[in-house]
Amino acid sequence: MARNTGSKHRLCRLFGEKLCEAAKCPVVRRPYKAGVHWQRRSRVSEYGQQLREKQKAKFIYGILERQFRRIYLRAAKERGVTGTRLLQLLELRLDNLVFRLGFAATRHQARQLVSHGAVSVNGQKVDIPSYEVRAGDVVAVRDNKKASKHWDEVKLRLAKYKVPEWLELDSQNLSGKVLTVPTGEMLDTRINPQLIVEHYSR
Repeated sequence: MARNTGSKHRLCRLFGEKLCEAAKCPVVRRPYKAGVHWQRRSRVSEYGQQLREKQKAKFIYGILERQFRRIYLRAAKERGVTGTRLLQLLELRLDNLVFRLGFAATRHQARQLVSHGAVSVNGQKVDIPSYEVRAGDVVAVRDNKKASKHWDEVKLRLAKYKVPEWLELDSQNLSGKVLTVPTGEMLDTRINPQLIVEHYSR
């Protein structure tokens, strides 16, 4: 399975904002590019802004170009605003749902949990990270995987964890339900989907 293997913090420094899930991301203290010449900031072209926004979205969700473009083309064909639909399709990926529910600390860890068969959707084992979850679906950790002490620690963390408003969490049973498709402010506000649409529409 293809994935990004480079330094995550380097990319956070490049974009000048915290995009990873690490609690001690260096960009919090140093919100600028690495290197001694970081102050020489040239004007970014319109194309450069569009490209950076696409790269930022790919980095946040851990998706490479080929798969990201497929998701965009699907969003462009469906009804509604293309940019909003793009973010909805990204949010409804199973690996992202596992992360949003707090079962994993990072999206990379969530992808591993799904790939290793630790997650079920509506009671059925699903090991495809890109599986699209729909409103009303129940995502849970499979019973035969709960014996690990790791999940006892997760339960303690989930007791204080607040899920997005479009999700419902049962921390004791390690399960969650998709109440509705996220819209508006429920989506990731760090991403400007209009710039991504403009990039692919060139």
